[in-house]
Amino acid sequence: MNLYSTLHIGDYHINHCEDDFLIKKIGSDKIVCAIMDGCSTAMDSHFASTLIKKILRKVIIEAGYKALYKKDSQDSLEEELREIIRGLFKELLFVKNHLMLDEKELLTTLTILLYENTTDNGIVLTIGDGIVCINGSITEFDRNNKPDYLAYHLHENFEDWYSAQSQKIFFDHLKDVSIATDGILSFSKIKKTDSDEVINFMEYLMIDQKNNETEDMLNRKLKQLEHQYGVKPTDDLAIIRMIR
Repeated sequence: MNLYSTLHIGDYHINHCEDDFLIKKIGSDKIVCAIMDGCSTAMDSHFASTLIKKILRKVIIEAGYKALYKKDSQDSLEEELREIIRGLFKELLFVKNHLMLDEKELLTTLTILLYENTTDNGIVLTIGDGIVCINGSITEFDRNNKPDYLAYHLHENFEDWYSAQSQKIFFDHLKDVSIATDGILSFSKIKKTDSDEVINFMEYLMIDQKNNETEDMLNRKLKQLEHQYGVKPTDDLAIIRMIR
């Protein structure tokens, strides 16, 4: 299985890229992929998305150690994902209180994918906005630019909040799976080129497999979009793609 990723600052952003991503294994047969999109109208949005990344990495490492001592446990992928999000929820609340952070300093979306290689099963959860492509089928989770951020709910009971999460996709037989922040919807013409061809940016980045022989596939595609078609994402963009 080949993994591809890209993180790109939007053409309308100057100081920071407010998106981030994480790819982390749990043991030898599971992998977690996550993308975060900080809220541009909040405070230090690049901090929020990167903080979630760091906390998730810690929680996933701990989950890997726990798995070594629970070899007889047969938790489902959904149960494992719930425990990862539970750990994130708990740690984020602790950091918020410990550093006396304002809620506006923690506003970021999260799309997280958990895949098990031995069973060839996976699950994707989107908290807020995000784009998911499963074997050629694209799903856009769009809340009209008003994402329901995780940070809004840290005062709530975790089980009640998590049970209400409906933006989940279950899949099997992974062939080509991608997750992306909504910066993939923000491509705009930034310079004139010789090409007048109309291209679907989501399909080009999440379905088309040109250049899949190189791990730099997504960055090459972004360069081609810029130089051949004259377009760039105006919002920050993070993509992770898995091709078997």
